[in-house]
Amino acid sequence: MLGLSLGQSGVYALVNIVARLTAETSLAEQSATLNASRSPRPWLDLTYQLLGIAFALVPVALALYLLSARGPGTLRRIGLDAARPGHDTAWGFALAAAIGLPGLAFYALGRLLGITVSVQASALDEHWWTVPVLILAALQNGLLEEVVAVAYLAERTADLGWTRLKIVAASALLRGSYHLYQGIGPFVGNVVMGVVFAWFYTSRWGRHRVLPLVVAHTVLDVVAFVGYALVPAAWREALGIT
Repeated sequence: MLGLSLGQSGVYALVNIVARLTAETSLAEQSATLNASRSPRPWLDLTYQLLGIAFALVPVALALYLLSARGPGTLRRIGLDAARPGHDTAWGFALAAAIGLPGLAFYALGRLLGITVSVQASALDEHWWTVPVLILAALQNGLLEEVVAVAYLAERTADLGWTRLKIVAASALLRGSYHLYQGIGPFVGNVVMGVVFAWFYTSRWGRHRVLPLVVAHTVLDVVAFVGYALVPAAWREALGIT
């Protein structure tokens, strides 16, 4: 399962960070682009973007299918249903606030220390579909990472008899691994985020509900992707976001 999704991304990110660290330019002078344009023709670019989002969700469907072997009610067991919309949304926004602001400060510190590359959150041209596609990309990231890296991993490793501490550590390290292409700083930052999210999922507050994590992750990415263009250029330059 992980070899087809985030585990594969983690391996490629590890190779990528080795390439970055051994390059002639320093890590601080390098950059990474998220949500890049794939064609100069708008309709073709939109097609590529939507296909990319759709295929990225296939591992989510596979994870849910594999978890269904435990019996009916998979969405309810991992808390991906609509049983508690108010509770899930409130926790989602609370988690987003708890992670988002420190995350921005950590990114700025990483740029200052030279251990984080310059991250461009969106390189899409301005079209009528740009914002909707960025929102869909944020939702796709939330579903993929939280269902696979938290819910699926926690449920399957629990079946193997893993302790809560081992589950949280494995989930956090997996999350950090596939962000290594952004530098050492984002790796550490995402490990911390992974600890918080996995601990919440397995806690009495989270009650094995992954939907709050999906909400939180989606909110964070929407702010990063859509809000990127709204941040004054001087601020982006100060943060090393070009």
